[in-house]
Amino acid sequence: MIRVERGDDGLWLVTIDRADKANALTAALLEELADTAEAAQEARAFVLTGAGRVFSAGMDLEAAQSGLATSPVWERLSSAIAALPGLSIAALNGTLAGGAMGMALACDLRLAVPGAKFFYPVMKLGFLPQPSDPGRLAQLVGPARAKLILMGGQRITVEEALAFGLVDRIVAPEELIATARAIAGDTLAADPDFASTIKGMCRPS
Repeated sequence: MIRVERGDDGLWLVTIDRADKANALTAALLEELADTAEAAQEARAFVLTGAGRVFSAGMDLEAAQSGLATSPVWERLSSAIAALPGLSIAALNGTLAGGAMGMALACDLRLAVPGAKFFYPVMKLGFLPQPSDPGRLAQLVGPARAKLILMGGQRITVEEALAFGLVDRIVAPEELIATARAIAGDTLAADPDFASTIKGMCRPS
């Protein structure tokens, strides 16, 4: 399930809550996430996190057998997050794997806890990544490191992710959401038009 907390200040806190299954994504969860991100276009800030000690193990293995790996909903989700007018933050409470990386790549910022790992073994599993993921990944870490992850299948530590530019800060687990809220503070206090304009000015030309 997905938990959504909407603050009076315009901050949406969205939590993937399937901790007993490492927040692996089923078709229903993926649809719910996409619906939530599309509904959040009114949000002034958007924080995405997971319950438990793993952000998401990616696609549920049983769901994979039913064709979820090639579903257009993955791209629908990441596109909705990328289109958010306010600041979007992935508060990564643990490891980020597989197709779940797309939603984090679509966020403006990524915070992660110590010990988190990052990997996207899509080629090994016989699938292509979702269309926008390689470009967003390469934009953050460079083409060679994107190939290291996507083609080399390498697991990246949180320290490497910080050095690569995949993660913006390493934050203690107990401070993760508070830090995300604090970073979003200026955006929440600003005129929404200013915030969305500055966000647009920061996009690569």
